This record gives sequence, structure tokens and C-alpha cells, in this order.
Amino acid sequence: MIYVSNYNSPVGQIGMASDGESLIGLWIEGQKHFCKFDKSDFIFKDLPILKETKNWLNIYFSGKCPDWTPKLLLKNISAFRESVCKVMQNIPFGKTITYGEIAKQIECKTGKKVSAQAVGGAVGHNPISIIIPCHRVVGANGNLTGYAGGIDKKVMLLENEGVNMSGFFVPFTKRG
Repeated sequence: MIYVSNYNSPVGQIGMASDGESLIGLWIEGQKHFCKFDKSDFIFKDLPILKETKNWLNIYFSGKCPDWTPKLLLKNISAFRESVCKVMQNIPFGKTITYGEIAKQIECKTGKKVSAQAVGGAVGHNPISIIIPCHRVVGANGNLTGYAGGIDKKVMLLENEGVNMSGFFVPFTKRG
């Protein structure tokens, strides 16, 4: 079974999923690649891990960096996507990194050539948004490219963390 709950945030409703012990999904409503689990297995229940996640989100959306991370479990993803998620988990609150920098980190660990485009595909399929901070990944030269939740949400999350947005190219977005 997959246990689910919702959280109302400044960037919209967030859906959360748990296997009963770990957080296995966190998505902004309407984002691309939203929830890849069989919804017939869903049970709406506020388990302790989901309550802990809501507490984490409360702290995060107050503009502070939570000093812990809920227990996470990456399910049904490739080893490459998992390696990208591990790099993203190490991006500090209020900081950004490029797709190319992530590729270089993975190349250093594996000795295999990795393209920034491949990293972009993995980042875009991050199953635990915000907590695994894919919004902190930017394009070369400060381009705020691709965010499954929408560029407007990416901007809001970075602003929430106090990131100076003056050096970024932000494509036109509807903000409201």
C-alpha cells in the first residue's frame, strides 16, 4: 500500500506518498511526471512520516533550512537517477549548481562520461521535489531552465531560500 497526504503550500498543493516508513514521493500538483504510483493502492492517512514531512515543509516555507531530513526512499528509479538525486541532496540551502557541475561530479565518481542533458532528464524526474532540491539546479550562464513544477514555482522556491535572483535569466512566467 501507498499512504498519501496533501500539504497546502505557497507554491500550491503538494502531494506526499509513503510506503509506511519512508517518504517515497513529493510532488507539486500539476507538475510533469506527477506521481508514478498506481493510485488504486492509495490510502489517505497521515502517518508519522507524512506528519514529519509536513513539519519539515512548514519550516522550509518559513524561509529557514530544516536541520533534518525525513527518511527518504527512492523507489523504482535507475542507478543513474539515484546518483543525480544524491548529488542534489548535497546542494546547500540557498545555493545553486548547474547541470554540468552535477555531470562532472558523477563523472569523477564513476569515471564515465555524463552529459548535462542526461542530468537534466534525471533532475526532471526527481520523485521527491523540494526535499531533494531539484529547484536548485540551473542551466549554464544562470538560465533557469526546466522545472517539472513550472519555472514560476522554481523562482518562488529559490526566492524562499533567499537566493539573489539578479544573476539569473528567468523566462516569462505567469505569477500570481
